[in-house]
Amino acid sequence: MQPTVYLAGPISGLNFKNCTDWRVHAEDVLRAHGIRGWNPMRAKEALAKLEAISGHGNEYAFMGPFATSKGVMTRDFFDCTRCDVVLVNFIGAKKVSIGTVMEIAWAFQLHTPVIMATDNDLHNHMMMNEATGFKVSTLEEALRVAVSILS
Repeated sequence: MQPTVYLAGPISGLNFKNCTDWRVHAEDVLRAHGIRGWNPMRAKEALAKLEAISGHGNEYAFMGPFATSKGVMTRDFFDCTRCDVVLVNFIGAKKVSIGTVMEIAWAFQLHTPVIMATDNDLHNHMMMNEATGFKVSTLEEALRVAVSILS
């Protein structure tokens, strides 16, 4: 079975391009090593019309089942709890990502390795630090760690 990496990181407050560019790059890098990246923005192309994606989703829930709060929670939980590794990208984060913190907690509960790339202290908290197995300063380093774990 092909190993998998869930690509977690901020979405609220960003536009579709900011949410997807790094994830598409990560998917490409992982694919070159026979690893599948799971992008929580897949099947959400309709959100590209928005200036910014909110954390509550009320203004775009009509855009389909993956744009509703129930759809987001259901699929992200499913992906995050069945992957082999969770890669978190907090590079450039401007505020705490509540959804990503939940994903890290789900992974920790299941003993799924969490790799965090960060260049700031926004998510510097004792519980986050304990739940994170690998903390690096670039996305490329995080991808190398994921490939090393899964190779």
